[in-house]
Amino acid sequence: MNKLKVLYVASEAAPFMATGGLGEVAGSLPKALAEKYKNKIDIRIILPLYQGIVDRSEFEFIGKTSVPLAWRQQYCGIYKTTLNDITYYFIDNEYYFKRSECYGHFDDAERFAFFSKAILYILPMIKFMPNIIHANDWQTSLVPIYLATKYFGYEGYRDIKSIITIHNIEYQGVFDLAISEDVFDLHGKEKGIIEFKGAINLLKGSLETADIISTVSESYSKEIYDDYYAHGLAEIIQKNSYKIRGILNGIDTEKYNPEDDEEIFENYSAESIQKKNLNKKNLQSLSGLPQDKDVPVIGIISRLVKHKGFDLIQSSIEEILKEKVQFIILGKGDRGYELYFKYLQESYHDKIFVRIGFDSDFAKKIYSGADLFLMPSISEPCGIAQMISSRYGTVPIVRETGGLKDSIKDASLGKGNGFTFSEQTPQALCEAVKRALKVFENKEDWEKLVETVMKVDFSWRKSAEKYFDMYSSLANIEENNNEGL
Repeated sequence: MNKLKVLYVASEAAPFMATGGLGEVAGSLPKALAEKYKNKIDIRIILPLYQGIVDRSEFEFIGKTSVPLAWRQQYCGIYKTTLNDITYYFIDNEYYFKRSECYGHFDDAERFAFFSKAILYILPMIKFMPNIIHANDWQTSLVPIYLATKYFGYEGYRDIKSIITIHNIEYQGVFDLAISEDVFDLHGKEKGIIEFKGAINLLKGSLETADIISTVSESYSKEIYDDYYAHGLAEIIQKNSYKIRGILNGIDTEKYNPEDDEEIFENYSAESIQKKNLNKKNLQSLSGLPQDKDVPVIGIISRLVKHKGFDLIQSSIEEILKEKVQFIILGKGDRGYELYFKYLQESYHDKIFVRIGFDSDFAKKIYSGADLFLMPSISEPCGIAQMISSRYGTVPIVRETGGLKDSIKDASLGKGNGFTFSEQTPQALCEAVKRALKVFENKEDWEKLVETVMKVDFSWRKSAEKYFDMYSSLANIEENNNEGL
């Protein structure tokens, strides 16, 4: 049987390069699909060869070429490696990618235009013509756009279908309309595909040209019909509603496993929850807080920005600090929030610890050592922190939006896997936290809840089935998913 061929296109993918949720998803979803459907799918990943990808000893050099982009002819080196039975390709161009950061450069438009054009240009060289190209976010939005314009009708390309996944619709790839020809090589009617409200909008262009638009949770796929969540693109979403699918992300449960995680103080499982207290004790000590197993620890790991709910936290945290509680906060972001939480730490030095920045090792210690995990996002397309915290038995408190709504159900009445609230008010956040603290007081009920939370399946298993069904349907391949598995 011929395998379904999918090229997964991303600007980052763990373990080679991951700066956030996209990198986590790109590193774990293809892996889950390859494991579950190894006899039915050949899924490969392609990404830029960034300076930060330092371990290249096992990379194979495939060849080099010159990629045309408007008036330019740019060098393109092609490397590949295999990991977890998945082939990874890397596009090499030091002018564009030998930089200390993946994003945030003055020429990001040109960098990712080159990357997108190169992907399609080198397919004959890598001898892999996919049934489906799966692009992600604005950085690779030009792939479905170029497929529908520059490569429309070309032999070998005309049957390729495309998918664009929106990980966060707030980031759209908006640029000055004047560079559409010089940078993106889009002329005449082609310019209309990327033009929106007097500017270039690459995400808009991919929504118009892709065969399927997917989002990272079912609730988010519905929220973006409203411009409050769509950041100006609601009319385009509504126009293309027939294409939209919502599939909840999962996490790599091998990477996030308290039973064998070497970055936490003590390994444990749902059958040995008591050992989690050793992680709590060491986390309190590491944070300079009083070591007391009877004081609930609330962890926060986040970018300190408004849409993550930090206005709500800032307006309610001093009320919550009147309770028997400790906070441990890890993150960086808006300077105002950073200064405020540092002020709180000085004022409540025995109840709150703040580390500005990001530290993956310390994050694991929070996930495993805290009792509760606060994530009151105003908008959250999916979120994986609530899933990771659950995996470590740290009970989530979330606002009911996007993937948080889909993954966490309120446990106040004895069922559920966390604590939730819907209103965007400090009072609603406070009330949810106090409900959680009340349950914490009853150790028997609390241990039952922790056990329940740890046993929720946030792996990619169910979501991988939905992706495989979506791929198969798009490629007109009808299969029984249970056959041969």
